[in-house]
Amino acid sequence: MTVSKQAVCKTVAIGGDHAGFAMKVLVCEQLSQMDLTVIDCGSHDETPSDFPDFAEAVGELVISGKVERGILVCGSGVGVSVAANKIPGIRASLCHDTYSAHQGVEHDDMNVLCIGARVIGPAVAFEIVEAFLSAKYTPQERHQRRVDKILKIEQKALNGEYLRFSK
Repeated sequence: MTVSKQAVCKTVAIGGDHAGFAMKVLVCEQLSQMDLTVIDCGSHDETPSDFPDFAEAVGELVISGKVERGILVCGSGVGVSVAANKIPGIRASLCHDTYSAHQGVEHDDMNVLCIGARVIGPAVAFEIVEAFLSAKYTPQERHQRRVDKILKIEQKALNGEYLRFSK
């Protein structure tokens, strides 16, 4: 694949469970063609593994500032998305099209892309990754207002304000 767009970010972490392993390998090969520093958080083979472990590893690298963005791959993309979004500061989204991948960054300041290896093929995955990495957050007033509201919800959760609803 020829990379046609320049990545906005220069550092990325990638991870995925056994179901995402083959796709993760292919995406890593794509990333090696780009001018990026890539940290591979595993898995490193198709031995059964648990997606939350990789979501946490990638998420920690993003929130620590060691990488600018993260990519997660599991069978559907749903599990890694759910797990990653439990980490304060992570805005992860499942994207199976290029519009969602770039719009999520441009409008919502998404910092982790989640894809499903059993849902899309490599060619589409490459296009989605390229769209995600070449997009830049555009803090127009309406976008920033919405991101600020997301951050307020996150802060309420960190302050324990939703614990009254737990069982």
